[in-house]
Amino acid sequence: MDILVCIKQVPGTSKVEVDPVTGVLKRDGVDSKMNPYDLYALETALRIRDKVGGNVKVISMGPLQALEVIKEAYMMGADEGVLLSDRKFGGADVLATAYTISQGVKQMGNVDLILCGKQTTDGDTAQVGPEMAEYLGMPHIANVIKIEEIKNNSMIVEMDMPNTIEVAEIKFPCLLTVEKDIFQPRLPSYRKKLETKNKEIKVLTFKELEDQNENRYGLNGSPTKVERIFPPAVNTDKEIWNGTGEELVDRLAVKLKELKFI
Repeated sequence: MDILVCIKQVPGTSKVEVDPVTGVLKRDGVDSKMNPYDLYALETALRIRDKVGGNVKVISMGPLQALEVIKEAYMMGADEGVLLSDRKFGGADVLATAYTISQGVKQMGNVDLILCGKQTTDGDTAQVGPEMAEYLGMPHIANVIKIEEIKNNSMIVEMDMPNTIEVAEIKFPCLLTVEKDIFQPRLPSYRKKLETKNKEIKVLTFKELEDQNENRYGLNGSPTKVERIFPPAVNTDKEIWNGTGEELVDRLAVKLKELKFI
């Protein structure tokens, strides 16, 4: 089975600057890590490969420093890696990101299964995976918490819905986004680090993609624009009250009315 995992490099710190003009995060030179949710997707792919055979590829989009997360994926057991990197991809919202990655997937040949983490810790939209599937014309299921069975042409999975756990069968090729409880990710292997330190990572730029319409990528291809990003206000004010239970209840009720919470 040919499995592709979408991974992303995200800031490893909350101290990230924002470009005042474009409103996007300045990622260059920032301490980064693999998106935690993508670790579960990668672990799922590796376990499926161990069970039914095949290979695991990873794809990411970002500046050249994102090569580090592909190297980390190699240390966990991935077989191949591709990075989409070009200035024209910068500032993409979820729609442009999904489209760009879908174009990259087309350059990688046929795949049976695409796995994504539920969401990323920097964007938190949980939209890129399903939007990719739509661009690729694939069936897809989100919020997968368990792989029940893998058949020749399909697989049966459990998905965590708001009020129920649902079971569905989906045919290959397909895309799944997985929850963090599906498997416990393994740690990177030092032995694999040594084995794969010179392993090739293919870098795809805009000119290698099939669609050469620049209005589909980056800021040009993003229908949503960030008007303003700002850190949340920090309020350290506090009051300590003493009194009986009845006195404190009455005082709390008055305070909540003053703050217009009730």
